[in-house]
Amino acid sequence: MASGMTGCTSISYYAQSLEGHVEIMAARKNVATLIHDPSTPEPLRAKLTSASAIRRFATQELALPDNSSYRSYVDVGRNDVTLAVFAAPQFSLAPVTWCFPVFGCVPYKGYFSRKDALENAAGLQRQGLDVYVTGITAYSTLGWFSDPLLSTMLRQNNTYLASLVFHELAHQKVYVNGDSAFNEAFAVSVETTGTRKWLGATGNRAGLRSYEADRRRKADFLGLIAKTRDELSQVYGSPRRPEQKAAAKAATIDRLRTRYRQMRDQRWAGYRGYDAWFDSPINNAKLAATAVYGEEVPAFLRLFDLCSGDYPRFYASVRRIGNLPASSRADALKAAATCN
Repeated sequence: MASGMTGCTSISYYAQSLEGHVEIMAARKNVATLIHDPSTPEPLRAKLTSASAIRRFATQELALPDNSSYRSYVDVGRNDVTLAVFAAPQFSLAPVTWCFPVFGCVPYKGYFSRKDALENAAGLQRQGLDVYVTGITAYSTLGWFSDPLLSTMLRQNNTYLASLVFHELAHQKVYVNGDSAFNEAFAVSVETTGTRKWLGATGNRAGLRSYEADRRRKADFLGLIAKTRDELSQVYGSPRRPEQKAAAKAATIDRLRTRYRQMRDQRWAGYRGYDAWFDSPINNAKLAATAVYGEEVPAFLRLFDLCSGDYPRFYASVRRIGNLPASSRADALKAAATCN
C-alpha cells in the first residue's frame, strides 16, 4: 500500500492508520452471535439487539447500503476510537487540509494513538497554527471494509446510536472526493431525517421531542458560531497590524462566550450541554471543524423536502450535485428548486 501513496503524508502516518484499523478489524465479533451467547452481559445484549433493529431500519426504510457493516462489534477499550487533529492559520478560518488515497483531501488527520495525535498537534502549533484535537466516536471506510459497531457508539442512548449508524452508512451511499463540508452535511441530513423517522416508527414520542429540542439547540449553537466566523473574517481581512488582529480575535471569542451564556441561561432555560465546548480553548481550528459539520445542512434538508422525503430520489439528486465542479457545487445545492 505504501508504495502507491505519494506526496502529502508520511509513511509513518499511514503505518499507524493501517495498524490501528487492522487491529479493530481483527477484533470483530458477530452481533447475532453475541446476542445469543449466554455469557454476553445483559446491558451489552440489549444494546446490540437495538443496534440490529436500527441496522435493519437503515436498509429497509432509509435505502442505505445492505451490506456487512455494523453487523459486527468491537470493544475498543477506550473513550474514543480515534483522535482528529484540525489546524488553521492564526488569522484565517480556512482549515489546513491533508490529502489521502480514496478519501481525497480532508481538513483533519485521524490518529488511533493519543500520543501520536498530541505530538502532531504540538508540531503544528510550533509552526504558528491554531490547533484543535477532538475525540471521534466512529469512522467510515466508505464500504471498503465491513465497518463494525464500536463500544464508543454504544455509550449513550439508542437515539444517539441510531444517528451514528445512519450518518456513517450515508457516507457509503454518497461521497464526493475532497469535499468534507458537502459529505458531512449530507450525512448529517440523512442522520437527522432518519433519526426522526426511526423515532416516529418506534412510537417513541418522548424521544422524538427530546431529539427535536436537541436539534433546535444545535441550530442555535451553529448560528452563534456562524456569527463569530463572520466577525472574525472581517478582523482577518482588515489592514490592522498582527498584534491588533490578535487582540480583536480574542475579544471576538470572548463575545462568543458571553452570547452563549446568555442563550444558555435564557433561551435554553439553563441547559448546559455545550458548556464543555465553550469552557475549553476556542481558536480558528475549532471553529473551522464545527463549520465542516454544520454549515450546509439546511440546504440538504431543504433538498430532502423537495424530494418529498423519498430517499432514493434524494440520493440521486445529491449525486448529481456532487458530480458538479467543486466551484459550483455549494451554490447549486442552495439554488435547487426541484428534486431533479
